[in-house]
Amino acid sequence: MFDVLGMDATAEVVYRDMLAHPHGGVADLIYRLQLTEQAVLEALDTLSELTLVRHSSEDHQSFHAVDPYLAAEILLARQRAELAAQQQRVQQAQAAAMQLKSEFTQGKDEVHSLQGVECVRDYLASLYAEVDHELLTFAPGGAQAPANVCSSRPLVEDLLERGVQLRTVYVDSARNDPATVAHAKYLTALGGRMRTVPSLPNRVIICDRRIAVVAADCDDTAAGAVVLQTAGVVSSLHALFESVWQSARPLSETVPPASAQHLSQQEAEVLRLLSLGHTDDSVAARLGVSARTARRIATKLMHHLGARSRFQAGAHAVARGLVRP
Repeated sequence: MFDVLGMDATAEVVYRDMLAHPHGGVADLIYRLQLTEQAVLEALDTLSELTLVRHSSEDHQSFHAVDPYLAAEILLARQRAELAAQQQRVQQAQAAAMQLKSEFTQGKDEVHSLQGVECVRDYLASLYAEVDHELLTFAPGGAQAPANVCSSRPLVEDLLERGVQLRTVYVDSARNDPATVAHAKYLTALGGRMRTVPSLPNRVIICDRRIAVVAADCDDTAAGAVVLQTAGVVSSLHALFESVWQSARPLSETVPPASAQHLSQQEAEVLRLLSLGHTDDSVAARLGVSARTARRIATKLMHHLGARSRFQAGAHAVARGLVRP
């Protein structure tokens, strides 16, 4: 019963017996409780340390058990003191951690790098805890990796519970992955807002319009990231997000298919990227599809436009007004 207060089972039995038989001695405890002399003496030592027993004023060879109510107050006071000491140690540890972080990031406030996916996840976990009102994300790559979804979900749930506005832009190809769609709908039900566009340039996360985390390699977003805190740079990325957001479609809306006269949004985006000189692999990365799918779409568009090369297909599309230059 009192183990949570630092009293073991034997000490509690001895204490209870002393309360019931206040005039007994060590020999009586040994006889009544059927304990060894060593066990009784160790229990008395424990009770003495907890100030629950003291030597009798009449006989120093005997012990007196402290009143139960007073004993409870003594034990609780001891626990409160230990808790206060623990809280002080926690505060000191937090201060030391902040000092270490300050020393480590000194001179790196504007830009610093994160190497590897685990380092990025650790940084985001720390960053999300500081978000006050808004988190914006570009999520390229099509189907989201299960490991990323698993690691981010508790963090995002906490943000939404705290009333943070969450907006995420996926690529249209993510609509073909049931797990990604289910995750996006789950977050939408919690208050998040999800949209899709044909392609995205890179993975970007913007927190409270003051910090941006950008993938260091747009073709391999797991390689690492760059943290940006320069006001002008973050403001520009925020403006880019808002521009893309306005043209994106809510996840609840279906993407219109291509027709004989008109290109689909995905096909128009492929032509736009080809006109800028992107390779099939680069197009695939931005659309979140496989390189094979990107080649198939490009070949179809070349045939449709009577072009001999991918770049020529993009140029013909611009000339015909099919895509914006």
